[in-house]
Amino acid sequence: MPLRVYLDTSVFSAYFDEAVSDRQTQTEDFWKRRSEFELSTSVVAREELEQTPDPARRMQLITLVDGVTVHPVTGTMRSLAKSYIDSEIFTEVMYNDAVHVAAAVLTRQDVLLSWNFRHLVNRRRRAEINEVNISLGLPTIDIVAPPEI
Repeated sequence: MPLRVYLDTSVFSAYFDEAVSDRQTQTEDFWKRRSEFELSTSVVAREELEQTPDPARRMQLITLVDGVTVHPVTGTMRSLAKSYIDSEIFTEVMYNDAVHVAAAVLTRQDVLLSWNFRHLVNRRRRAEINEVNISLGLPTIDIVAPPEI
């Protein structure tokens, strides 16, 4: 059974980000292996990418999203995201990050893949997220950067 991997917005964005060439290369390497995984994201990623100012780049990004399963954001996901905020794991400003985590957890992903080291790929935050998940009877989630899988 393939690893179920949720992609946050940063993974799609890094694919075309020439400003950070190492990250771009590592993302391209991951993308070449995408058939090894069951990939998904949520409408949040698509909505964030649709805000890309450059129309040509926006279309490139949306094309990447079209190749993965896109989960709708449910009330249960919003409620779990709110629990993360209430537990002070995320702030209100980081709401979309909390929704990404909630979507990954509630759709039973094995891994949330992200380049967002400040808000997501963070050992302390991952432990706090999993503590909330366990207290609610939900599965834990591993949150890593593309080179880690």
